[in-house]
Amino acid sequence: MTSRTALITGGTSGIGQATAALLHRDGYRVAVTGSTPESVGAARAQLPDDVVVLRADARSLSDTDRVIAEVRDRFEALDVLFLNAGIVRGMPIGAYDEATVDDLLAVNFKGQFFTLQKALPLLTEGASIIFTVGIGVTRGMPVGSAAAASRGALLALVPSLALELAPRRIRVNAVSPGAIATPIWSKLGMSVDAASTAMAARIPYGRFGTSDEIAEVVAFLASPAAAYLTGENIVVGGGSGLNA
Repeated sequence: MTSRTALITGGTSGIGQATAALLHRDGYRVAVTGSTPESVGAARAQLPDDVVVLRADARSLSDTDRVIAEVRDRFEALDVLFLNAGIVRGMPIGAYDEATVDDLLAVNFKGQFFTLQKALPLLTEGASIIFTVGIGVTRGMPVGSAAAASRGALLALVPSLALELAPRRIRVNAVSPGAIATPIWSKLGMSVDAASTAMAARIPYGRFGTSDEIAEVVAFLASPAAAYLTGENIVVGGGSGLNA
């Protein structure tokens, strides 16, 4: 094995896809997961042919087992695990029901937790684990409390896992994007342009970030350049929240 290897959950669109493309350009062998036939088909068309694109529902442990088996067969080992899959449900606390909260936890926390657990035997000494958390976890989401809490559970894992895995020199960090121009806005009932117009005045840099800008931070955390960085959460939000 001469190339570094990476598995990206939620890698068929937005930040995950941008990171897959960047790591591939940097010489990694890359596998990504997506949850729908549409996202998987689009990623296969848009990403390089040798990026492995797998359909998997983060809620399903059997899907996770299948993904890890496929990665083991193709790559034998993993240098980078980017746990990026997630969903958002923007609503006031009174509108959440049990099924919605269960779904948020199943995808955003449980799915990522068990992907890591099952991938752990494949991780090389010195590997890098990176969670996508989100700026709302530490700086608030006006109508997304349960969504933020489900991601916040990941952030709570970071220091404990950093300590637990330090003997293997496995680094564990999180990246917390601010407002980023990705397809997730359409799932919240807004276009990227409309969301940017509404929110840009609250961002010191005056604009949304891009998926490529987050991918660059993830690539740094994945690289030997971050060899002494573990247990941290890197906020990438153009200064959002600093002038609140």
